[in-house]
This record gives sequence, structure tokens and C-alpha cells, in this order.
Amino acid sequence: MTNLRVGHGYDVHRLVSGRKLILGGVEIPYEKGLDGHSDADVLTHAVMDALLGACGLGDIGRHFPDSDERYRGISSLLLLDHVAALLRQQGYGVVNVDVTLIAQAPKVGPYRQQMADNLATHMGISPEQINVKATTEEHLGFTGSGEGMACHAVALVEKL
Repeated sequence: MTNLRVGHGYDVHRLVSGRKLILGGVEIPYEKGLDGHSDADVLTHAVMDALLGACGLGDIGRHFPDSDERYRGISSLLLLDHVAALLRQQGYGVVNVDVTLIAQAPKVGPYRQQMADNLATHMGISPEQINVKATTEEHLGFTGSGEGMACHAVALVEKL
């Protein structure tokens, strides 16, 4: 047996007018934002689900239900703080996280390092342990048409 465990996270949100676009805790200038109960940070949500999954601790819907008004409009980085604390309580440390944002627009390259820095700070790890990538879907599907964004994340954790 090994002390390593892997988890996968996936999230999706619709793009709408009148909301800020927050990805990895970074506000990105864009004509639309992601719709959701919290700040709808699809990237941070996928990371949290990957971490929770790796430790067998359910998902963000279980920990932060959209029926709970305490989470309305909340920064997803604050939710990540809670997830990171929960992992530590269970005796897990984060080895690394790999994230892929799927969005036709806007271009997020200039913000990737700030996203990695934010995630690392809130997980208590080094930014070198976080990899943030982005891809388009060549104008195919709901992400390619600009209706929404999706994100996949994979996390490797170790039982300390």
C-alpha cells in the first residue's frame, strides 16, 4: 500500500452578464462572469473537488450546499481554506495539483501565475506544486460557443 491518493475534480458554470469573472481567485476583465451561488470560481471549485475526492471526503456540494445562504457570493478561496484545513485534520498533505480550464474566451495566460499563487497560498503549499493550463474547444459545444466554462483538476495527496 502507498500513502499517495489521487482525486479528480470537474466543475462547470454558465457565463452571464452582470457578474464578475473570477478564476483561481483572480478577477479577470471580461464582458461576462460565471453564474453560481458563490463567486462561481469554476477553477477553484474543480480544485476543491479534486482534493476532497482524493481524501474520500465527498464533494463541494456536500460541504458548501447552494441551499445555505452563508455561501451566497462567498469567495471560493475562503472555501478552499476550509478544504485545506479539513485535509490537514485528516492527516493529508498536497503533493501537487494540475488544472485545465476549458473556455473559448477570454485568454487567461497572463493570469495563470497569479491563479497558481492564490491557490498555493490558500492550500499552504508552494506555487511550484500547482500547474494551471487553459484550452479552447475550437468553438465546439457550450464552452466553445461562449455559453459557459468548465474546468478539470487532478490532485495528488499524501497521507502524512
